[in-house]
Amino acid sequence: MGCGAAGARAQPAPPPDEAPPNLPRLIAHQESETKAARDDYTFRQTLVFTELDGHGAATGEYREERDVIFSPEHERTEQIIGKPLLTLKRLKMTDEDFQDIRGIQPFVMTEDQLWNYETKFRGDESIDGVDCWVLQVRPRQILQGQRLFDGMLWADKKDFSIVRLEGQAVPQMLSRQSENLFPRFTTIRQLVDGRHRFPVYTYADDTLPFSTGLQRVRMTIRYTQYKRFGADSVIKFEKP
Repeated sequence: MGCGAAGARAQPAPPPDEAPPNLPRLIAHQESETKAARDDYTFRQTLVFTELDGHGAATGEYREERDVIFSPEHERTEQIIGKPLLTLKRLKMTDEDFQDIRGIQPFVMTEDQLWNYETKFRGDESIDGVDCWVLQVRPRQILQGQRLFDGMLWADKKDFSIVRLEGQAVPQMLSRQSENLFPRFTTIRQLVDGRHRFPVYTYADDTLPFSTGLQRVRMTIRYTQYKRFGADSVIKFEKP
């Protein structure tokens, strides 16, 4: 409860702008262009995944650096830098974790993927200094082996490029033999060459409800040293 000057009247918030009726398609079209542009770039990806005890102290960690590069045949490939650090005691990194790191945390809702999702307009908001449309995104259905995104995204009103996304990779994978759970995360994007927004930072701090007990985890992914294939200059971003 707050207090204010006697007789003061609260000013109503201005109504949100009216979004274009085809907003999801406009975002998906821009995402297709963003993906095509990013596919021409090399970059370094630094992952730190930490498990924590009930007091917030780290009990183990997985840490790796890898370069996403092109082979001599101009095919996209990955190269791990050095040897990953692995001190996790309670958890293990799974194939689905690495699949999410490649495809869900960066999240591109391209035109060929749009049919996988149902969307709902959630208004407009200024975030990271950019006036954005806010869109809720949810899978229509999840087929065997699919990894999809469930959450919110913020798209620049000017060009419909995604500025930020918050959500979770789905589905959670539960069976009698194993439990494979995934944290909620936020990914931040920044402009490259003044045109396309690429992911620069992903972070998660979540508590996963395993049957053996709650497990808090923390994850960061940094995407750095973006360089167009065949170019000499490396693009640097401000640290989030």
